[in-house]
Amino acid sequence: MKALGRLALILVLLFAALFFYSMGMKSGAFLFILLGFLCEAGFWLGIFPLKRIKTSS
Repeated sequence: MKALGRLALILVLLFAALFFYSMGMKSGAFLFILLGFLCEAGFWLGIFPLKRIKTSS
């Protein structure tokens, strides 16, 4: 179930980014383009999560 939820979140971020980009291009509002960029960044970070290196201390 965890994988299905993660996939759903990634798809929502992708469609939100496309929506905000299209609204930003149509209206010329920079805020929509910025929101689209943030959603796209969340999409790419969701597909390729950052790997943390475990160090022993």
